[in-house]
Amino acid sequence: MIAAALPFVLFGFVAPALSQTADELIAKNLAARGGADRLAAIHSVVSRGELRFPGDFKLAFKETKSRTGGSANAARVEATIEGLTVIQAFDGTNAWRVNPFEGRKDAERMGADETRELADDESIDGALLAARTRGSQVDYLGREDIDGTDAYKLRVTQPDGTVFTYYLDPDAFLEIKILERRTIRGAEKETETDLADYERVGGVYFPFSIASGPKDSPDKQVITISSAEANVAVAPDTFAMPAQPTTATQSK
Repeated sequence: MIAAALPFVLFGFVAPALSQTADELIAKNLAARGGADRLAAIHSVVSRGELRFPGDFKLAFKETKSRTGGSANAARVEATIEGLTVIQAFDGTNAWRVNPFEGRKDAERMGADETRELADDESIDGALLAARTRGSQVDYLGREDIDGTDAYKLRVTQPDGTVFTYYLDPDAFLEIKILERRTIRGAEKETETDLADYERVGGVYFPFSIASGPKDSPDKQVITISSAEANVAVAPDTFAMPAQPTTATQSK
């Protein structure tokens, strides 16, 4: 069952006058999410809701995440409208997709850069809390005003050069914005994501409103979660790339 939306005032945290360290802020973020034990106890999360694109183009949304061991995750995202379903999935090593809107009915493997992007975006823990186990560098960059909130600012630099900048609410210590800079097929890509409406799933807080798009662009896709459940049994083949049809099958 899902509790009511997160009441920030219940955390009782007060932003200290003295400077924080990166480790202190990560620890407070982990505590705000629900604590290490509760987060580690979550082996899968299945979320459902709506994906809305600019122009009010809406699709039914389903996301399945599952731990595969250590900090690794497998994930599958489905967006459906009028019987057509776009799928993106990561099996813990490789990623694939099906996009019928591009005239593709069969699954195709995604490139190395896109695979890393999907693996990061679909992590149960998120890049900030997974930083230490993934060998990332985390730096505290001070405070910055985010829509009237004097947020704490943390930079996560991954070994592959991908950089995340996290902004934490000064009272709740939860993420309210993430900037992401990575290289996709030789070109730099910058994305910003706004997070809100945190609710408890399996004893851990997750954002139920996720708006993302190119940095500094007003056009964002918005995911609104209506329900989510933790520790759901997930079939092993959920994340596996479907076998390609044989020539004989195609000719029928």
